[in-house]
Amino acid sequence: MIPVGVFRDQSVAVFGLGGSGFITAQALVAGGASVYVWDDNEHAREKARAAGLRIENLASVDWRGFSALVLSPGVPLTHPAPHWTVVKAREAGVEVIGDIELFCRERRRIAPDAPLIAITGTNGKSTTTALIAHLFATLGFDVQIGGNIGTPILALEPPSSERVHVVECSSYQIDLAPSLDPTVGVLLNVTPDHLDRHGTMENYAAIKARLVSAADHAVIGVDDAFCAAIAKKLRAEGHDVIGVSAAGMLEGDGVVFEGGALYWRGGRRLDLIADLSGVGSLRGAHNGQNAAASVAVLHAIGLDGAGLAKGLRSFAGLAHRMEEVGKYGKALLVNDSKATNADAAEKALLSFDNIFWILGGRAKQGGIESLKPLFGKIAKGYLIGEASHDFAKTIGDAFPVAFCQTLENALPLAARDAIESARAEPVVLLSPACASFDQFPDFEKRGDRFCEIARALIKAY
Repeated sequence: MIPVGVFRDQSVAVFGLGGSGFITAQALVAGGASVYVWDDNEHAREKARAAGLRIENLASVDWRGFSALVLSPGVPLTHPAPHWTVVKAREAGVEVIGDIELFCRERRRIAPDAPLIAITGTNGKSTTTALIAHLFATLGFDVQIGGNIGTPILALEPPSSERVHVVECSSYQIDLAPSLDPTVGVLLNVTPDHLDRHGTMENYAAIKARLVSAADHAVIGVDDAFCAAIAKKLRAEGHDVIGVSAAGMLEGDGVVFEGGALYWRGGRRLDLIADLSGVGSLRGAHNGQNAAASVAVLHAIGLDGAGLAKGLRSFAGLAHRMEEVGKYGKALLVNDSKATNADAAEKALLSFDNIFWILGGRAKQGGIESLKPLFGKIAKGYLIGEASHDFAKTIGDAFPVAFCQTLENALPLAARDAIESARAEPVVLLSPACASFDQFPDFEKRGDRFCEIARALIKAY
C-alpha cells in the first residue's frame, strides 16, 4: 500500500467503500490524515468499521472542515446529476478528487521522476496495460500494474525512480484526477460509451484527452476521428506525440501494424519491429494497434531492440479478452466476456471466421446495429439475457439463432453445433456486446463461468 501523506493532519471525506475506496481510506490514514468514510451500503460500512476506519454519515457533518472529498469513480460527478456528496463539497468549497489524483500528488511529493505510464481508451486499454507491463517486466524492470485493470492504484508499492507504474485509467478516474501528468500517456481510441455519465461524445473525448495533454510523451491511436483530432491539436501545440495505427491512417512518424507485423515508420522508411503472425494473444488488427501503442511507449522512453519482439511473442494475453480456453474437438472455445459493447465485440468478430456466437445480456446504447456488416461471418447465434429479443430483431434472417436464456444452456449447444457442422476450424465465441448485470455481477464472473463450463466440456469430450 502507498501511504498518502499529502493530507497529513488534515480532514478528508471518502465516499464509496468498494475496492478502491476502502484502500484509499486506509492509505490516507497511513499518511496521517483524519479520514471520515461513508457508503450507502451497510455491509461496506461494517467492513470499514471492522478495519478501524471512522464511519461518519456525511449527510450530517460540517463540510467546511474537510480539505477534500475523495469520491469512488463509480459515483456520478456530473451526469446525470452530481451525487449529493459532490453538491455538498462544492457548496463548501471542497475539492473533489479520486485515488488516481492522490497517487499523482504523492508521486510528485516523494519521487517526481518515477516513471508513470497511464493508459486510456474506450476499448483495448486493459490488454494494452497488461502488455506494456509485460514488456517492461521482460526487460528486467520492477513493474507495478493497477488502476482500472483491477488492483487499486494505492494498493501498489510506492513510486520510486527505480520502479515503473503502469496504470489503466477509465474516463471516470480521469475526471477525478485534475493533475494527472504521466511520463507517457496513451490514448487508444474514442467511440461512444458511458454517455450517461459524460453527457456528450465531445465531453467524453475531452476527458479522455486530458490524460495525454499533460503527459511528457503522448502515444495516440489515430484510427478514429476524435483521436486523430486530439493528436493533431497536441502536435500543433508542441507536444511530443507518437501516432499509432492499424488502419493506414498515420501521418508522420510512429508505429504501424500492417500485414500482421509492427513497423516503426520514419518518413518513408519502414523498420520491422516484430512479426505478430501466430501470436494468438495478439490476434486481429485491434490487437495490432494495442501492440503498436505498447512498443511506442517503450520507444518514447528510449527502450527499443530485439527484447521487444521477444516480449510480444511471450505475452499470454488478458483474461476475458479473446481468451482461447481450449479445443472441443475441432472447435476453438473463446472467452471474450470483456466485450461489453458492440465496438468491443466487433474486434473479436473481425478476428475469426465460422463463428458460433454467444451474445446478449444488458444492452448498451445502439445494441448490435453496427455489427450488421459482420453477420456473414456468423454460422449461428445463441442469445442470452435481457437483450435476446431485441437482438433477434436486429439479426433477422441473417443467420439462425437459438434462444438460450443462460450461458449454461448456450455454451454446450454451441459447442455441439460447432463440431457437428461441416465448417472448418469453427469458433465458439462468447462476445456478448452487452453488460453482464442482468445475470452476473460483472464481466469477470461471466467469463469465469464460460471458462468453467468450457473446461468441463473439453475434459468430457
